[in-house]
Amino acid sequence: MLGLMFAGVLFFPGLFLLFSHSLRILMGWNQADAIIVSARSERTPVHTHAYAGTACVRVRFRRHWLTDAYITFAAPYFVYDLYAMFLCDRHRHEVKGHEDEGGTRSAPILAFVRRESLMVLHHVFMVVFCLPASLVWRQGKGDYFQGLVFLAELSTPFVCLAKVLIQLKRTDTLAYKVNGALTLLVFLGCRVALFPYLYLAYSSYASIPVHQAVLGAPWPCTLGAGFLWPLQIYWFWLMCQRARRVLAESGKPPLGK
Repeated sequence: MLGLMFAGVLFFPGLFLLFSHSLRILMGWNQADAIIVSARSERTPVHTHAYAGTACVRVRFRRHWLTDAYITFAAPYFVYDLYAMFLCDRHRHEVKGHEDEGGTRSAPILAFVRRESLMVLHHVFMVVFCLPASLVWRQGKGDYFQGLVFLAELSTPFVCLAKVLIQLKRTDTLAYKVNGALTLLVFLGCRVALFPYLYLAYSSYASIPVHQAVLGAPWPCTLGAGFLWPLQIYWFWLMCQRARRVLAESGKPPLGK
């Protein structure tokens, strides 16, 4: 298990460094653009999430070796991703000419935590609570449900592509609008609707009414769903608001006409 976790520690930052250096050397990009786009373009962790989820869901209510192995391997991703998001945030504000208050070394970190407090809290919760819940507290049970949770990451490539297109100033393209529509659909299906479906599936598995499944589910599941589901609903609402603004702006006539 420690070997898998160490492999994850090397894999995710290593892939990020490879992407960023390649963009700077081969494309001639500046450091800020290379870091921001590399952090958003690193799709491999998301693809492996989806693969692991598909494999675990296929076994229905049996065990699958990939479940615990992938959880252990992917655990360092959330720590790496926090650092990558911090780098993106810092470079984005440097490009805009914004300076964080205080002038101390900790000022950029504190400013990032304030701006991205929910995302930071989400990632910390995933490491501090969801990791032991998945590896220890569930006692080898529920690989099918764990696989469903993995499938939530299917929405991430679309979110990342939107960020890349924004960074490249391609928000007026058809690709950006189509990706935005797909992002909403996949996010709704794989994240917002995920948690109600988990309880529906559990009620079917245990042959009990849905309300009993909600009340009788293991406490780590209830606590995890109670924390993560409202975040998904809130982020989906923000995405809908942005989509509404994009549609409103696209309907405006060009300047001078």
